[in-house]
Amino acid sequence: MNFDHFSAIAPIYARVTYSKKDVMREFASLPVQGRLLDVGGGTGRVASAIREYVDDIIIADVSFGMLAHSPHTDLRPVCGASEFLPFADNFFERVIMVDTLHHVSAHAESAREMFRVLKPGGILVIEEPDIRTFGVKLIALAEKLLLMRSHFLTPDEIMKLFDVKEKQTKSADGTAWVIIKK
Repeated sequence: MNFDHFSAIAPIYARVTYSKKDVMREFASLPVQGRLLDVGGGTGRVASAIREYVDDIIIADVSFGMLAHSPHTDLRPVCGASEFLPFADNFFERVIMVDTLHHVSAHAESAREMFRVLKPGGILVIEEPDIRTFGVKLIALAEKLLLMRSHFLTPDEIMKLFDVKEKQTKSADGTAWVIIKK
């Protein structure tokens, strides 16, 4: 069994605020009526920042420790891996994944699952540290040294995970966003 780095840092992570609320609101076309899935949402820091723009938010995370440390009682936690999301097809109006894709064990399977649970006309936003930047390369090295088994993808590599016409990428200040419309 591997060490769960995220359960170990959950008490600290629960206090971290999300500073890109306006960018996420724009890219995810919020507000929206319906459900939003925050894949790898941990303690709910991102979901809580955008809570006012959606009717219902579910956080799916593989780390029970992260979910257990969520101070947000208005978010619904579900413990599960991004490669096998326990939801019906076409269930969510929006799906987001923030700073998580490089931590999953199977990128293609996670992408397929997120797209599967997204309703037609829905939007998926993946926000990742931009590995093309020097600072993120240092973060990637640090995560390797901590045995986190992270595997960062460039925005173009993330885009290739989705065989759809409506997709775009944006980047700024060491962060990349991939926006997919179903």
